[in-house]
Amino acid sequence: MSLEDPIGKRLVNSLFPENRYPIIGVVEDFHFQSLRQRIQPLVFSVFSGDNVGRYLSVRIRPENADVTLKFMRDTWRKFSNGQLFEYEFFDDHFKRIYLAERQTEKIFMVFSILAVIIACLGLFGLSAFIAERRTKEVGIRKVFGSSIGEVVFLLVGQFLKWVLIANVIAWPVAWLIMGKWLENFAYHTHITIGTILLSMVLALLIALLTVSYQAIRAARINPVESLRYE
Repeated sequence: MSLEDPIGKRLVNSLFPENRYPIIGVVEDFHFQSLRQRIQPLVFSVFSGDNVGRYLSVRIRPENADVTLKFMRDTWRKFSNGQLFEYEFFDDHFKRIYLAERQTEKIFMVFSILAVIIACLGLFGLSAFIAERRTKEVGIRKVFGSSIGEVVFLLVGQFLKWVLIANVIAWPVAWLIMGKWLENFAYHTHITIGTILLSMVLALLIALLTVSYQAIRAARINPVESLRYE
């Protein structure tokens, strides 16, 4: 059978060769399974006579869906000989398909937020400790003409340096793990350098906001008080 113009030809059932179904139309490929699987061949059959199907797909408008469902239920009862009317929306069907991915997303989201909070608390405490230890140094630098901005950059810079080093170490690990996970899907996105750079910028921004308060507070102390600090 030619695939270029299948309209009008007949499709043969491999299990029952005597059954031949005329092809009346072709639709474009679409996803009806999880993105873990490649798009497979799918046949829509129009049954007649004593033939029955397990499912009936109906396209409805989103407006007044309750009224439409009531009409379908009433119509079904007229011709189904008492068979129960059951239905589901395709969006609910796809939600079940990706239930595991949604649960994994929630777990990663919760642990990521906890990790960020713990890291911020650690950075905040460490910045307070470093600022206190370098109080006299800050006073001496200000006496010799250093501005508040230069002192803040000095205190913040040492933290941002280690955050940047941590990002460089984490990039290959994250790229490898996420790449392996994405390979489970026949259709998936790819981790780009833009995603990596965005994560680095966000990490540096979070670290900057966390330690800047202590740095600015230390830089604004009167040099006389800083030199008297014990």
